[in-house]
Amino acid sequence: MPAPDKATEIKAAVTAIVAFLTALWGSLGWAVLTMIWAMLADYLTGSWAAKMRGEWASSVAREGLWHKLGEIVALMVAAMCDISLQVILSSAAAPIFQNGTEISGGYLTMLVSIWYIFTELGSILENLQLMGVPIPSWLVQGVKKGKEQADKFNSSASESDTKPTEVGKHERR
Repeated sequence: MPAPDKATEIKAAVTAIVAFLTALWGSLGWAVLTMIWAMLADYLTGSWAAKMRGEWASSVAREGLWHKLGEIVALMVAAMCDISLQVILSSAAAPIFQNGTEISGGYLTMLVSIWYIFTELGSILENLQLMGVPIPSWLVQGVKKGKEQADKFNSSASESDTKPTEVGKHERR
């Protein structure tokens, strides 16, 4: 049997690493990692576009970083909601699942990360257009449709439920 060539060895190694990481953190981990990479690419392309146009300012760059930190915190809130729901459902359903069936979660975290991924991808395309890079219209439309699909999961909420000023408000006495 002939020895595998170098390309086959590299493919096998990459496949093994991806399989290991998928087993370790699952599809949710890949979604979060993709979101982080998209955030980094958006920041870099935004800075690059601003420098090319002579509009780069450290205050705007800092504001962008604070915005990215806010996205990470929002993702953490979704993850905490998922964990809380999983604990509640596991406790409530414990008598039903005597055979050890586990209730899996991560739905809110996945939806939030997908929404942010499409938001970041749209911003990356806008930054590239500002740099004069030609972008196929079907790619722009595809990213737009992806964000719209992610938004559809929130379409059942009323407009007043989604206002940021109303989230987490406590009545003062």
